[in-house]
Amino acid sequence: MNIETQLTPDENVINFFPSQPLTRQGSAEFFDRKSLRKSPLAEQLFDLGNIISIFITSDMISVTKLPEADWNELKPLIMAEIMDFLTTCEPLEFSPESSSEPLDIIQSIKSLLNARIRPAVKRDGGDIKFIDFNNGIVTVEMQGSCKGCPYAMRTLKDGVEKVLKSYIPEVKEVRSTETIS
Repeated sequence: MNIETQLTPDENVINFFPSQPLTRQGSAEFFDRKSLRKSPLAEQLFDLGNIISIFITSDMISVTKLPEADWNELKPLIMAEIMDFLTTCEPLEFSPESSSEPLDIIQSIKSLLNARIRPAVKRDGGDIKFIDFNNGIVTVEMQGSCKGCPYAMRTLKDGVEKVLKSYIPEVKEVRSTETIS
């Protein structure tokens, strides 16, 4: 089994991409003991210690560690837990209702922006900042070389909006602060 990893602009976050799906449906983020009951994989990863949060989608696990923790020690342990899970357990299923709290949705949006979107935007010399989520509309601010770029709207609609809508059903649209009057 192959698990690819991806560094992110945040040195405390690494994305893990296993070759098999992790979930049948939905995504979820875990911060505390109460939320861990929804995922044996998240519980096993938190038991390793030095982990702040875990974001799981069908094709990725984004892990955030404590600043003082060392990826050289944690990364092989995380990969072993993911492999064990995939060989012994069924894919997880997170229902949309499990993350229907507005704060959970906002945290999921922020996590997805950090894990999936910011690395790509930063490679082009820009950044993206979460501003608001209201009535299904995510508002972001494009920064750096992306602010005012003629391709920024295409990035928002074809990239950011597509990714957020595919993982978070409550997201209906993504807008930039530059397009809001």
